[in-house]
Amino acid sequence: METVIFKNETYPAFQAKGNAAQFAIPYAIHFCKGTGYDIGFGKEMWKLPDAIGIDTELNNGYDALNLPQKDVDYIFSSHCLEHVDDWVTTLEYWISCIKKGGVLFLYLPDMSQKYWRPWHNRKHHHCFTPDIIRSFLEDHKYTFFISGIDLNNSFMVVCSV
Repeated sequence: METVIFKNETYPAFQAKGNAAQFAIPYAIHFCKGTGYDIGFGKEMWKLPDAIGIDTELNNGYDALNLPQKDVDYIFSSHCLEHVDDWVTTLEYWISCIKKGGVLFLYLPDMSQKYWRPWHNRKHHHCFTPDIIRSFLEDHKYTFFISGIDLNNSFMVVCSV
C-alpha cells in the first residue's frame, strides 16, 4: 500500500495527489441537478460532470466571490473553502447565489489530516471539522446533512438552501 508520512502520522498516498472530488462526486450527482457551479475544481477532468467550472486558473474574471450569475440550482465545491480568505463571507455569498430549494454541496478537508492545517500548508487559510460547519449551518437555520470523516480525511456537507 502506498502511503505518506507527515508528523509521524501515516496517510494514504492519494491524499498528496489532488483530485479529492473523486470521493465526493458519486454522492454529489444525487443532489446536484440542474444548472450549477463546481468552484475550485482545479483540472477539467476533476470537475463535477455538467457543472460550470469556476477556478482562478481559468483567468476569466470569475472566482469564489465573483460568480457569473445568481440563481443556480446548486454549488459544488471540493477542497476549496480552506483556500479563501474569509470562509464565512464566501459561504454566505455562495448560498445567496443558489435558488430557494437548491443545494450547496461541500467536500472539505478535516483537521485530522495534519498536513492540511494552515500552519503546515500555507495554501490553506482555515481548517475545518464537521462541528464547525454544523454550527454555522445551524445558526443560519439550514437543513443539512454532514457525513463522518472518510479515508481521505475529509467530510461531505449537503445543505438545502
